[in-house]
Amino acid sequence: MLTVQRGVSLRPYTTFGIEAQANYFADIASETDLNTLSQLNEFTELPKLILGGGSNLLLTQDFPGLALRLTLGGIDVVREDDLHIYVRAGAGVVWHELVMYCVTNNFAGMENLSLIPGTVGAAPMQNIGAYGVEIEQLFDHLEAVHIETGEKRRFGHADCRFGYRESAFKHELKGQYIITSVTFRLDKTPTFHTRYGAISETLADMGVTDETMSIRAISDAVIRIRRSKLPDPAEIGNAGSFFKNPEIPVSQFTQLKATYPALPGYPTSDELVKVPAGWLIEQAGWKGYRAGDAGVHAKQALVLVNYGRATGHEILALARQVQASVLEKFGITINPEVNII
Repeated sequence: MLTVQRGVSLRPYTTFGIEAQANYFADIASETDLNTLSQLNEFTELPKLILGGGSNLLLTQDFPGLALRLTLGGIDVVREDDLHIYVRAGAGVVWHELVMYCVTNNFAGMENLSLIPGTVGAAPMQNIGAYGVEIEQLFDHLEAVHIETGEKRRFGHADCRFGYRESAFKHELKGQYIITSVTFRLDKTPTFHTRYGAISETLADMGVTDETMSIRAISDAVIRIRRSKLPDPAEIGNAGSFFKNPEIPVSQFTQLKATYPALPGYPTSDELVKVPAGWLIEQAGWKGYRAGDAGVHAKQALVLVNYGRATGHEILALARQVQASVLEKFGITINPEVNII
């Protein structure tokens, strides 16, 4: 049964752990709850904030509308063919639980995305990705309910307009739909992605060879890497990678490489090269920086952290300082991956 509460703190529902209140708050545990919500006229005109795991959100103020936390569960195999397994998961399923379900059942494709915080419903919104794999490569379709009308709609790959950490749900469809489930297409025969980041080195340290390679081994390696570099939100407030890795023209990359020979780069096309934002931030001198309780993580400069009582405004001010510094030093604009409210 849908229950709407008033004046609820959102601090427990975001991994940054920043204090902010929502005027109204409700848990959405089923599509019936969504149908009920669409019939409550007093909330129709209010702005809506959709919460999953709250792991990609920076709150800089109280929210004047209705915050909805999605807890829709369930993981099911819905069909298969000679090459693929199709797995549907509820929007409220913890992302890493879905990954572990696929790894345990030897469904290939998600192993590089192990230990990413958040829930399934947020995955296509952000087109989450890590270590050479993005959601759009695994995505089949999603189902969503229109917030105002309660109408259910199926979105295919083209409908979502995926980009680098982008989708239609962050732009033209923002605030219009609540994602209820996502269906992924997994492979029966794995293709191992081991060249990105420290995966190959970590696998070697683990004693994994070409003969013993498996999706479980890659998942274990990714988990080991992430735990060694990224702070646990239960211990230090953070939203993971705060900035996107920028893509710059090849000509600009070549010029910068002449000045900074250690500059990493990953070609994404004949014209563009992706540069690690964490490297740029570290070279600009921000790694380990702290001002009050707002800081840049000591092990991964891409992560901004809340050491306890930082406000959203303090985190945002730090982010803008970092952006300005990187732009001045390298001539590169780095943009937030985190949603800022």
